[in-house]
Amino acid sequence: MRKSNLLLAAAGSLALAACGGTDDASMEAEADTVEMPADTALEDVTEEPVADADANAEDAAVTEQTAEDAANAAADVAAAAEAAAAAAEQ
Repeated sequence: MRKSNLLLAAAGSLALAACGGTDDASMEAEADTVEMPADTALEDVTEEPVADADANAEDAAVTEQTAEDAANAAADVAAAAEAAAAAAEQ
């Protein structure tokens, strides 16, 4: 299984390496669209800023009961994870 995966990966890399289409190996790669993102980033912004109503919203206070429920749920998940790990080792 490992050998076939290795051979498949090697064949895939050779196939991708063969996809090059340049006739002259000394020719440097040219990116025709390199300047396009820079030009669009420099355009003027015409939209007005919008206030975010939820930006200053306060989070609900955590009650002691909510904290205990979260702690109990976390302990249950940890116990289930330990049991699954122990079952996987056997």
